[in-house]
Amino acid sequence: MELLELAQILAAGEDSKHQFKSDFYNSDQLAAEMVAFANGGGGRIFIGVDDKTGLISGLDDAGVRRLNTMISNVASQNVRPAINPITENIVTGNGVVLIVTVSAGSNRPYQDKDGVFWVKSGADKRKATSREELQRMFQESDFIHADEARVSSMTAADLDLDYFQSFFRRRYGKTLESQNLPLPQLLRNLNLLNGGCLNLTCAIVFGKNTGSFLPAFIVKAGAFNDTKISTNTYADEREFSGKLEEIFARTVDFIIANLRHVQGDQGFNSAGIPEIPRGAIEEIISNALVHRDYFISAPVRVFVFRDRVEIISPGRLPNNLQVENIKLGNSCTRNPALASFAYHIIPYRGYGSGILRAIEAYPNIEFIDDREGNNFKVIMRRV
Repeated sequence: MELLELAQILAAGEDSKHQFKSDFYNSDQLAAEMVAFANGGGGRIFIGVDDKTGLISGLDDAGVRRLNTMISNVASQNVRPAINPITENIVTGNGVVLIVTVSAGSNRPYQDKDGVFWVKSGADKRKATSREELQRMFQESDFIHADEARVSSMTAADLDLDYFQSFFRRRYGKTLESQNLPLPQLLRNLNLLNGGCLNLTCAIVFGKNTGSFLPAFIVKAGAFNDTKISTNTYADEREFSGKLEEIFARTVDFIIANLRHVQGDQGFNSAGIPEIPRGAIEEIISNALVHRDYFISAPVRVFVFRDRVEIISPGRLPNNLQVENIKLGNSCTRNPALASFAYHIIPYRGYGSGILRAIEAYPNIEFIDDREGNNFKVIMRRV
């Protein structure tokens, strides 16, 4: 790093990627900072910088040697699993600034030697205590997936058997009876039953009265004759629950019904063409339902405003995906079991191609990965 870049970073102050410390004498404090960065998006610790003023306090040669030894020991002994930070010494007129770079970990969640999971919270850090937060970190490391978690209140008796039989015949070209297997065994073979209970994928795709068992996993939709949410300009409001196919169809229809329609070359009595193509809306809604974070007990929210449509999904982009990545077709499947069945249920194709198709059909789309708010927003402008 050049001195000019260092000066620019120090002038900008601390944030979720940059932490300033005059010195470290306590291994546990250093471990907590490393764990927080490893559990997040990674970052750099600048040692030899006053964290209140951002001014260089500097380290002497003995301090640099001591800290390098401490960093190595802490990374291997006080952080679990161990990490491999990179250090860099920058010589300034006020002494050395030691920069410790911690990459986003691939074996999350990380903890200190006392079993505490630290995460970044803006420029600071905090303990991760909620089950959902830890589950998400395990999920990002491919240790667990929400869509395979058991729904303890739902058994094979809560399966919509007629709907499942129809799907099975359409998908495999065979009847359930021809398999000569008890239904629970067949569900286990299809990775739809977990410990005698339906897993989340089975509940969402094939369950009866799913909304009663999983009331948070619905779509809340509202239409407003304004550019913001306002009860004074309320036009329509709905909640969509049930099976995946039902929620998808009703959500798309809600958006279409609240858009303007143009006649184009159609006949006078035709319904008209929606101002935002149906295909683009279907791609965005299918992605919102399939790729949302099911560890978060919150609905997908859909708002139709006078100037735009907003679709807000619980959960930010997984792992190290960025908005620019998904616009180029890169993907990371958060719910692989659900995605494998959704492919045969709704217009979902996977392979990271949905966003590309939506943009091709309607380029006036904005994507916002809200990492602080832990949600993903799609804005489709009405022009």
